[in-house]
Amino acid sequence: MASPEFEAFLNTLRSRPTPAGLSIAELRRRFSAFAGQFVPDPDLRFEPVDADGVPAEWCIPPNVRPHGRLLFLHGGGYCIASVRDYREFVGRLAKATRRRVLSVEYRLAPEHPFPAALNDAIRVYRWLRASEPDQNIVVGGDSAGGGLSMSLLISLRDAGERLPCGAFLISPSTDLAKEGASMQSRAAVDPIITPETTQRYANAYAGEKSVREPLISPLYADLGNLPPLLILVGDCERLLDDSTRLAQKARDAKTQVTIEIWDEMVHIWPFFASLLPEGRAAIQRVAEFVGERIEADR
Repeated sequence: MASPEFEAFLNTLRSRPTPAGLSIAELRRRFSAFAGQFVPDPDLRFEPVDADGVPAEWCIPPNVRPHGRLLFLHGGGYCIASVRDYREFVGRLAKATRRRVLSVEYRLAPEHPFPAALNDAIRVYRWLRASEPDQNIVVGGDSAGGGLSMSLLISLRDAGERLPCGAFLISPSTDLAKEGASMQSRAAVDPIITPETTQRYANAYAGEKSVREPLISPLYADLGNLPPLLILVGDCERLLDDSTRLAQKARDAKTQVTIEIWDEMVHIWPFFASLLPEGRAAIQRVAEFVGERIEADR
């Protein structure tokens, strides 16, 4: 059963006006204003870094463990959100894992369509690997950042490079064609994803490419020979099938996958951890996975 805090949060979400017709610039402004209410803990350190030409930011928690790094790719449909907007969430990841987290300011569509975001993620990963070759790395992200994490893994595998030791995907967007049955079956219970906005973001990111291009929609890629995956998704998401189909296809390709479908939860509920005990529990689950993967690969 969902917590009272979640029920209150859900009522707030359902009372919001839909964002139809707003410009990308206005959607960015509104998301940043909303995210600004979530303030990171004062004992966290944030250090900007130039990662081979890509802006990024280290988040360093107190009592940080010396071994293991996280590479985080934020959500926002490839069109909105920023490292700053995700500081509070990234700070929670850093404290829960007691690891340094590198958050990537990848370029956004429509100004920078595919493959800009993926190229930025690859550059940062290679920079981190070259800078700290002895460190085990876990990558992860939420929503579009989850899909981008998968595209990063696929690109690195195809290039024959050393892979991260694991990846966590929170409500990942893996099918920009939006063909999952849950786009309709979860319509009445999803207060966050609207077909119009999510398809608009998808088209902006794909640009002149097909939305079924495997590195745009990793659901359509070869998912074999990838590191272990943890997928967390809510049962009330229109994008539920982006996770369930990805998990099944990865398993069929002999990739190790753990998928957890959280009852009653909505899209990227861990982002709202400051409001929701369910969000805090999900971050702790990610921390367990990160610890297991980093230690298993030492």
